[in-house]
Amino acid sequence: MLSVKNVKVEHAQDWLNLALAVILFASPWVLGFQGETVAAWTAWGAGVVIAILAAAAIVQFAEWEEWASLALGLMLAAAPWALGYSDIVAAQWASFLLGLLVAMVALWEVQIHRSAPR
Repeated sequence: MLSVKNVKVEHAQDWLNLALAVILFASPWVLGFQGETVAAWTAWGAGVVIAILAAAAIVQFAEWEEWASLALGLMLAAAPWALGYSDIVAAQWASFLLGLLVAMVALWEVQIHRSAPR
């Protein structure tokens, strides 16, 4: 069973990616593109997956989680053009900017982990 004692707070990057996932998940409602099926479901789906990866990394760090977040962030940044919703400005910018932020935070975490003394 997971207890508060088992949760690590060493790396704020995982908490930051969790916050970005929440923002991404809420973005269709906040920015008003919830009626745009592909854009909204991309934000909701990616938000859930990023949140799961971030929560897993908070509980027990594994480098693969950060690499998965990096890949998902880059895919999210490219999604407006790959999935054809680049004409929906709010969705385009939310996807692009939040995707890049998730990718940068994940890369930051990998660099910290690799430079830490063993």
